[in-house]
Amino acid sequence: MPAAAGTINSETKFVLDHFSVPVPETITDGKGKKIVLVDHNEVGQAVENIKEATIFEVIDHHKIGDITTPNPIFFHNEPVGSTATIVSAMYDQYKVPISKEMAGVMMSAILSDTVLFKSPTCTPKDKDEVAKLAKITGEDFQQYGIAMLTAKSDISSKTAMEIVKGDYKHFDFAGTKAGVGQIEVMDLSVLVPRKKEILETMEKVRKDEGLSFVLIMLTDVMKEASDLLFVGSPVDKFEKAFEGKMENNAIYKKGVLSRKKQVIPPLEAAFK
Repeated sequence: MPAAAGTINSETKFVLDHFSVPVPETITDGKGKKIVLVDHNEVGQAVENIKEATIFEVIDHHKIGDITTPNPIFFHNEPVGSTATIVSAMYDQYKVPISKEMAGVMMSAILSDTVLFKSPTCTPKDKDEVAKLAKITGEDFQQYGIAMLTAKSDISSKTAMEIVKGDYKHFDFAGTKAGVGQIEVMDLSVLVPRKKEILETMEKVRKDEGLSFVLIMLTDVMKEASDLLFVGSPVDKFEKAFEGKMENNAIYKKGVLSRKKQVIPPLEAAFK
């Protein structure tokens, strides 16, 4: 059975509604459960008590994390733009037909992860899988992708906490514990009036979770740039990672779209 590790966001709701797919079960505790980890393989990003679950498979496209198992398991990891790209290819590998609904969900995930192929994480394999899946759905993936990202960037009904925690993960940088999130919008100007409350919420999250810092990427999809908001310390490591001077709790970086490839690696290097 598919399961989500938290409440679905507006983008996921748009996708599920568009392709008439039920919202998956939500689980928050792994104790006693049999689990396949999809799109993550770090304890800090998994459900509570993941060490007390039986993990029998991992499918991911991120760096290898700290998940360990007592027995050998199936572990499939590829440097592609989306885990959905791997899953889509596995359908063909095992000769399993892809339904329109599943094709739509996987196509949406790839388009979202690669920001309509603009992200530096995007590979030819991601594009090939989207072309295949689009034929099954009958969708023009470019038009659909823009509609999906537009829905994702609608923050009018979102609280500051929903903006901060919508796509948020924990990381450990050589012992420095942090939270790094991202929100993608079609135009950064919609976030300007809410920057103060976003920063205040980031600080609340930082204190509540006992973190050294919280960093949120405010990503402009159309301009292909991100405003990197930072609260906490050490500021010098943040500035070193992104080769800039923090002003008003932020460093603006052109061409930065990917947390996985353009934000986490520089932070890891700065904290070595």
